[in-house]
Amino acid sequence: MTALAEQVRLAAQRLAEAGVPSPRHDAEVLAAYVLGIERSELITAPEPPASFAEDFGRLVERRAAREPLQHVTGVAHFRYLTLQVGPGVFSPRPETELTAGAAVDAAKALVRAGRVPVVVDMFAGSGAIAISVAREVRPCVVHAVESDDDAVEWLRRNAAGASVVVHRDDVGGIVERSMSMLIGSVDVVVANPPYVPTGAVIRDPEVAEHDPAVALWSGPDGLDAMRVLESVAYRLLRPEGVVIAEHADEQGTSAPEVFRSTGRWADVADHLDLNRRPRFLTATRR
Repeated sequence: MTALAEQVRLAAQRLAEAGVPSPRHDAEVLAAYVLGIERSELITAPEPPASFAEDFGRLVERRAAREPLQHVTGVAHFRYLTLQVGPGVFSPRPETELTAGAAVDAAKALVRAGRVPVVVDMFAGSGAIAISVAREVRPCVVHAVESDDDAVEWLRRNAAGASVVVHRDDVGGIVERSMSMLIGSVDVVVANPPYVPTGAVIRDPEVAEHDPAVALWSGPDGLDAMRVLESVAYRLLRPEGVVIAEHADEQGTSAPEVFRSTGRWADVADHLDLNRRPRFLTATRR
């Protein structure tokens, strides 16, 4: 075993002892980050310089303290993007790639039909969904809405050069303000809103201690933001426009019911993630 492989092995052991869910993966990511290479290149990497051990050890200890891996490296990988993330913004999760993919597919269908789709990403956070749509669908008009000051700074940083219109505004009031001109003309509204019920116990230290509260909590049943989204999406979407919204896996029935109960939406359906858990809903404006 090479010296580098041994250091990675020991780092993975340290992370496992600290309760990190994916210790080997994270140790390899951190080693590659320090070396300035891709994780896949570790197996053929030459022996590291003398400074590696100290730099690598410092990052491993940060991760062992349950600081999110994305905060330690400063980046999050999402679909075809590498996003800048850190304190103050919700780090995008792999399961949200499916939500983004549904928005991409809906927008691409309109392009094939000869339209230039208008897409709005609500509760945009780092911009993962909005930027994915803007990069993967051409031509397309994309708006991203985020109210939190810290998150907006990350959003603007990531969206630079990505043809995304950033709105620093509250989702509930944006129709009366900067989106009044879009009423009845939007093709796709997509969101990964806050959906954790107040009073829920979050056991994951990465979430409880590092994700911004504004991106997590959403009323007694976790659906307050979903209800706001339903109302705003209905006003913005054109007839037959589509809303796509992520939710907690326990909300596979209750989240679609927010839309179904109003009688304003057709084809309300829920969709599973790759682990066969309820993950996001879709609905069509009547």
